[in-house]
Amino acid sequence: QVQLVESGGGLVQPGGSLRLSCAASGFTFSSYAVSWYRQAPGKERELVAAISSTGGVTNYEDSVKGRFTISRDSAKNTAYLQMNSLEVEDTAVYYCKAYRASVNGLTYYWGQGTQVTVSS
Repeated sequence: QVQLVESGGGLVQPGGSLRLSCAASGFTFSSYAVSWYRQAPGKERELVAAISSTGGVTNYEDSVKGRFTISRDSAKNTAYLQMNSLEVEDTAVYYCKAYRASVNGLTYYWGQGTQVTVSS
């Protein structure tokens, strides 16, 4: 059974930090790239950060550059999003997505999301 399970969300004050985890099971995680998305109330889901299957390439949305770090530990089948200097505008539900392109097309899996609330 394929699963992606996010954890680590919560309530934090502005300027604080959180580390989100995305634990994968039921598929070959090391063959998949991983992205973190977020969706704030009333807004569309947006891409926050992405990491290649090997971990050698990362990309970030402009507003989180220098504050967020995406990483992965394929031995643990887990990806992470370290979020520092959090701002009220970072409040959203955060989702991880694992995806892979092959000759058969695009395969992807989503997690259920974890709430991050930044508030004083």
